[in-house]
Parts: sequence; C-alpha cells; structure tokens
Amino acid sequence: MAIPYHTPLSAPQQASLGITQTAPLAIADRVHHDDLDTLNHVNNTRYFVWFERLRIRHMQMYGIGRLNDPDSPRIVIRSGEIRFVEEIRAGTDYVITTTCSALRTTSMTLDQVIWAEGRKRATFNCVMVLLTQDGAKRMPIPQDIRQRLIADGAAES
Repeated sequence: MAIPYHTPLSAPQQASLGITQTAPLAIADRVHHDDLDTLNHVNNTRYFVWFERLRIRHMQMYGIGRLNDPDSPRIVIRSGEIRFVEEIRAGTDYVITTTCSALRTTSMTLDQVIWAEGRKRATFNCVMVLLTQDGAKRMPIPQDIRQRLIADGAAES
C-alpha cells in the first residue's frame, strides 16, 4: 500500500500499517535528510518537532488553539515525558498518532506515538492546559469539545 503523506489516516489504514493502537489523528511522512544526525538516524530533537506538529493539528481539529480567534483558548504543555524505544533511520516511512486519553476541568492528557515499519519507535505523553487568551488564568474545556474528545475515547478524571 502506498502511504499517503500529510493526510489523516483512517483506522483501517492505520491498522494496515501495523499500528495496533489506532488513533483519532494519524499522519504519515518519511524521514528526510535534515532529520538525521551524524550517526545517520533521526536526531532526538526531531521527535519533539514531529510530536508538536501533530499535537497542534490535533488541538485545531477539535477547535482549540485556533490562530487569530480571540475566543479560542491558549494551550500550553504543563508536563511531558518522551520515551525513545527504537531508532529510525534515513528514508523510513513513519506515522505519528495522537489521542486524548484523559480530561480534567481545564486540562487533558495526550498520548502520542511514532510508528515505523509496524513498530513503536517513540512515545510522548503530556498534560495540556487551556488558558484564557491573555494567559492570566486557566480556562475550562468547552462542553462541546469535551463531548467530542469523550466520543473519541477520552476518559473524564
């Protein structure tokens, strides 16, 4: 199967690529030359960039963090943990998945995974906090967004 890059992958497409934990958002790409370090594998800093790109897209998919929208909350990472499982080398196709696993009043937990060749290569779990536009205080997750995240598998905690 030809992997469509930069396009959301459906659950069946994800499964066909060996992804055992399908997600509401999954995007494929290929390792580029500027992603590599001197050992010819993906530089650790690139993982953060890749995760951030998909995290922003995920938030915008749910209507959070829209640029130039004064009513859209600001989003910040409160905490995060990355785990490098297995290296990725030049020319490899990879897929990043993002799922919201837990909701609180003003924050949510996102679970992100990089998959390549049907294997988990890295994970990033973080807590995202919603703030008012001026950043002065926390903002509750809007009810309509909360319901969509729950429908996609998030648990309230």
